[in-house]
Amino acid sequence: MTNIIEKELFPLREKLKNHKLYSKIKSLTDIQVFTEFHVFAVWDFMSLLKALQRELTCVTIPWKPKGFPKASRLINEIVWGEESDIDHDGKAMSHFEMYLNAMNDIQSDLSKVKSFLSNWDNKISPTENIEKEKLPKFVSDFLKFTFEVISLNKEHVTAAVFTFGREDLIPDMFIEILKNIKEEDRVNIYPLIYYFERHIEVDSDEHGPLALEMVSELCGDNETRWNEAKIYSKKAMEMRIKLWDGIYSMIN
Repeated sequence: MTNIIEKELFPLREKLKNHKLYSKIKSLTDIQVFTEFHVFAVWDFMSLLKALQRELTCVTIPWKPKGFPKASRLINEIVWGEESDIDHDGKAMSHFEMYLNAMNDIQSDLSKVKSFLSNWDNKISPTENIEKEKLPKFVSDFLKFTFEVISLNKEHVTAAVFTFGREDLIPDMFIEILKNIKEEDRVNIYPLIYYFERHIEVDSDEHGPLALEMVSELCGDNETRWNEAKIYSKKAMEMRIKLWDGIYSMIN
């Protein structure tokens, strides 16, 4: 059934793969602008990942089985890779921290994302937290959709958005971005290139296939689950296109 969803999503995937944003990223300033907004997608990906781990495994005391042994193994493998991978210097860190370090190396503005994270208040809803930061609409809408998915507490929907809206898309998108990134004398751009190359490698060979397997297990023979998976996967792709449109508009 995953191949049926992939077939239906193919036009949106092609639209993302051929988005005009990639060819507009030419200078160091362009890369800086891109990372300053894209970093929010890197961060909320981690929240989506941990929500999926929470739904499929037991993260409370006392431990109790959740009933998804195969999916539990799959998500734990993905979490291990995303939350504690090895950077270009051989140091263990999450992909989000790797991205922040890469942004710092190319002198991107980290103030927006750092303010967003430091001001997050667990006493109010994710939507309220997102709105109070006055982020560009294309960023806030993207984040709100992610947390809408998380709030549903439907593991098959979360897994589908994670798979078709993120893991399965990332290699294609990052390959296109890398085509236009050139070495810079003024800054060290290698950590950012490493981040993109690492994601292409891991998501293509490891995490992507694992995620597809996970969706298949969670949806099983349930037609309603497969339909919900398709609907939200399509929305996830549409939100990514809007995010890319927004970033495109910010690059001069």
